Amino acid sequence: QVQLVESGGGLVQAGGSLRLSCAASGRIFNINAMQWYRQAPGKQRELVAGITSGGFTNYLDSVKGRFIISRDNAKTTAYLQMNSLKPEDTAVYYCKFIGSSSYWGQGTQVTVSS
Repeated sequence: QVQLVESGGGLVQAGGSLRLSCAASGRIFNINAMQWYRQAPGKQRELVAGITSGGFTNYLDSVKGRFIISRDNAKTTAYLQMNSLKPEDTAVYYCKFIGSSSYWGQGTQVTVSS
């Protein structure tokens, strides 16, 4: 059974950095994309960043130039480097792997204080 385990969330002051990790336990076949979403209280979940099997990346406009998505060569772990964090980045962050099926992580809280 495949599980995605996230880590790296926490409390940081505005302007600080965090690096999220999402590691897959179990084999996922034909991964087409790895994505990071976030959901703030009272808001819908939104796509923050994604990376395809070919290495193409896309970002939410509000995080462009601040966040970087990457993965390991084995395509079993995804990362989200978050720099210049703002209070509005506060949310629960979820990873998602898309392969023959889709898998979600359990979420990790990121809180940015002003």
